[in-house]
Amino acid sequence: MTDPTSLPNFPPPPEEHPLRGRVLDALQDLKLQPDLDKDGDVKFTAQEQQLFARSLTGGQVDILRVYGQWQVADSVPADLLTRLNGCNDITLGVNLVKAGIAAGNLVLSVEQIIAPKENPKVKLQVAVSMILQAVQLWHRNVVAKAKRDADIAAGGAAEGSEHQDIVAGADTSKGEDAPKVGPWLSEGMRRPRPTDGEGPGA
Repeated sequence: MTDPTSLPNFPPPPEEHPLRGRVLDALQDLKLQPDLDKDGDVKFTAQEQQLFARSLTGGQVDILRVYGQWQVADSVPADLLTRLNGCNDITLGVNLVKAGIAAGNLVLSVEQIIAPKENPKVKLQVAVSMILQAVQLWHRNVVAKAKRDADIAAGGAAEGSEHQDIVAGADTSKGEDAPKVGPWLSEGMRRPRPTDGEGPGA
């Protein structure tokens, strides 16, 4: 009798093709060597970084969550508020990407809606690109802005002065000017509270 495990594994028809299967197909097309981890998520490697894709299904639409986590390097200030301010900058300033700190690790994720028969390849490419850019931006922001804050606290450079650390991608080795290090976005978005007698209804 033929061993049933030796029979070819035909993919289901498109109308029955689950999102995780389509994600595996798309990642194989992109040559990102996908595999399944013990939690059922799809793991893959992009630019030597380990990333994951989770398929959230069951409703009228499916949601694809692409995420990665990184152990924070010793070169990054240990202050949790500084690290969280860096996450806030990413979440507020980078479209689609959410950032957080969990168990001392930086976690970045992108969630996108995938239609039942949609090929997720393009959205996977977008998510991977944005996450890899965001992790670099987070590190540069945290290091540069923490140094700026320390300089200000020590009576050094004034608020808003130019800083030599790279924040937004300028390459000073090629003669490009380093950008100004702005405030954390959470600080820059603060609005003064109206004083007594001001504002609506006054």
